[in-house]
Amino acid sequence: MATSPIISEYGAFFELARKHRVIFYYVGYFSQNIIAAMAEAVKLQLEISGVTGPDRRKLFSSFVEMAQNIIHYSVDALTPPSLRNGELRHGSVCIIEHQGRHLLLCANPIETSVAEDLRVKLETLHGMSTEEIKQAYKDLLRSETPEGSKGAGIGFLTMARDASEPLAFDIQLADGIENTAVFYLMTTI
Repeated sequence: MATSPIISEYGAFFELARKHRVIFYYVGYFSQNIIAAMAEAVKLQLEISGVTGPDRRKLFSSFVEMAQNIIHYSVDALTPPSLRNGELRHGSVCIIEHQGRHLLLCANPIETSVAEDLRVKLETLHGMSTEEIKQAYKDLLRSETPEGSKGAGIGFLTMARDASEPLAFDIQLADGIENTAVFYLMTTI
């Protein structure tokens, strides 16, 4: 029987995922309905994988925040922005077990015009202590959400509050796509 080069490449990808202890991986279009379905799968997979209750809660919460960020900020959309409840936006999310911890990663294309704002927010969080993050989270919950905001940064604060290390991120210009960068984010639980 002849083996297709595509099957061989997929086999290598599958082995790489197994070797790196990938618990969950999805790349494609995100919508509220897709997030709900993935959330059920993630919840069950984390439980089956033996992740403790507090870590499951933190991973699940961060997973939802990352998926919501993809829906709000990915520039790769199948639907026009006027369809707020039916948006389909492209990105990826991955949960990996690594050296006794869990890494949650996501990536999605963003407009270069929002890249600097993201960088400033995340660098500010990176310089804050755990107590400062918790206080900023409480303060933000008490304040009014600015008009036109898609969350006012509560997602980053939620992830930073639950992480065992500062959030790691990178923003790289997308090859061949004008005014587009790729935003990468990782949290460690």
